[in-house]
Amino acid sequence: MKVKVLNSESQVVGDVDIKVEPKSVKNEGVLFNRVVRAMLMNRRQGTVSTKTRGEVSGGGKKPWRQKGTGRARAGSIRSPLWVGGGVIFGPKPRDYDLKMNKKEKKLAFAVALAQRIADGGVIVIDGLKFEKPKTKDAFELVKKLNLGKALFVLSSGMENEYLSLRNIEGVEVRNIDSLNVYDVLRFRKIVIPKELVDKLNGRIANG
Repeated sequence: MKVKVLNSESQVVGDVDIKVEPKSVKNEGVLFNRVVRAMLMNRRQGTVSTKTRGEVSGGGKKPWRQKGTGRARAGSIRSPLWVGGGVIFGPKPRDYDLKMNKKEKKLAFAVALAQRIADGGVIVIDGLKFEKPKTKDAFELVKKLNLGKALFVLSSGMENEYLSLRNIEGVEVRNIDSLNVYDVLRFRKIVIPKELVDKLNGRIANG
C-alpha cells in the first residue's frame, strides 16, 4: 500500500510502499481479541501469593480452652477470622501464558496495519532528526502534524528523538522491533520515519 511521505512542515514530499494488502478476514474482531488477549496475559508475572492458615507461622497452641470462658471457641490464632491469620481463597502463583499461533499473530498484525493505513492513520515522516534532546522542538512537530494522541515508532540509536518525544502528553514511543497489534489498534495515528519503512516491511513479512 502506498503511503505519503511528509516533511516536518506537514508537506507531502513523496510516497513509500508498505508491503501490506487490504484483506477481508472472517471474524477479524475475534482474531484481534485472541491476539491482544494472549499478549496481555503473557505479560502477567503471576507471582502474587498469600498464605493459608497452615502456612502462617505460629498458631499451634489453642488460645483458650474449648468451654467455660464465655468466649467463642477458637483453635488457632492464625484462623482467617483473626488479624494476622491466613487468607481464605487468596491468590497463589500461577501461569497466565496463552499460546498463540504464529500465523494468526502475523495475519492480525498485517490486517490491523492495512486498516490503519486505509484510514490515513499511518504517517511516514522524512528526516525525523534532533541534534539534541529538546521537547519543545518535538512538541512543535506534533502540533504541525496535527497528531493529538499518537505513537512514534523509532529504532535503537535514536536516543535524541526518544528523549525529545517521551514527555509529550498523548504521545507514546515504541521500538520498531516491539511494535505489535495492540499498539496498532490503540493509536489512530502512527508516525514512522522514512528510514524505518524497510524494517517495518521486514516485521510484516516475519510477523
